[in-house]
Amino acid sequence: MTRIFGSLPPFFTLVGVILSFLIPFVAYKITSTIKKYGNPPWKNGNDSG
Repeated sequence: MTRIFGSLPPFFTLVGVILSFLIPFVAYKITSTIKKYGNPPWKNGNDSG
């Protein structure tokens, strides 16, 4: 059993890896929600012109 747990990275390394994914993902979700409800009507369409 110690062989399995001995090959895992330290606790803070795992926390850092998880946070390095979660923080940008949460920021993306928050900004997309803000843009969804905060954009004026003329910016909500898919028109490129």
